[in-house]
Amino acid sequence: MPRAIISPSVLASDFGQLTAECQRMIKGGAEWLHMDVMDGHFVPNITMGAPILACVKKGIPDIFMDCHMMVSNPEKWVDDIADAGGALYCFHLEAAPEPLPIIEHIHKRGMKAGLAISPDTPASAITDEMANAADMLLVMTVYPGRGGQSFIERCVPKVEELRKRYPDKDIEVDGGVGPKTIDKCAHAGSNVIVAGTAIFGAPDPEGVITVLKATVNAAQAKIEATRAAQ
Repeated sequence: MPRAIISPSVLASDFGQLTAECQRMIKGGAEWLHMDVMDGHFVPNITMGAPILACVKKGIPDIFMDCHMMVSNPEKWVDDIADAGGALYCFHLEAAPEPLPIIEHIHKRGMKAGLAISPDTPASAITDEMANAADMLLVMTVYPGRGGQSFIERCVPKVEELRKRYPDKDIEVDGGVGPKTIDKCAHAGSNVIVAGTAIFGAPDPEGVITVLKATVNAAQAKIEATRAAQ
């Protein structure tokens, strides 16, 4: 299985000190930073865009920005995000019924491509052709558009279904994930964990990152042991 990666969601950070907040997370053990880009159309909220990402990249040149594009017409923003230093461009299947040309464009610009599904979209909507083209699949465990929502447990079986179909693919979960809900996500097979409030709002963010990663590693070891015994 792919390795455990913790990607703190900067939506829960102090935007007035965004670069410093990202540096704080990296110092605490985060490898990726989850950058929520919202356009006010696909979701009602508006957050950051390419100019802000470019500023963060300038301050932290080696940052891996996991860009979650909650936008309509995601094909329009690939070049801007690439120019701003995005490392992974994850867009929603609900906003792009024909994702393959977008994935190809993302790859041409040197970024990894992610494909996301919202809570009401079944895992079966992701075809083998889509999944094989993408580098990562994202299962939303809240409705996209704002932070601080409660974890939607009925989304977890989608993670399990996708892991069975794609044992070597990066599978990310995003929404309401923290120490109380990580176990369900990890044992379902998610290896990329997005957490916002649970990390940024914690007195010891480094400790939370450590717990999340350790839980994923333990779950992966159990899954691998089960496979080996079959």
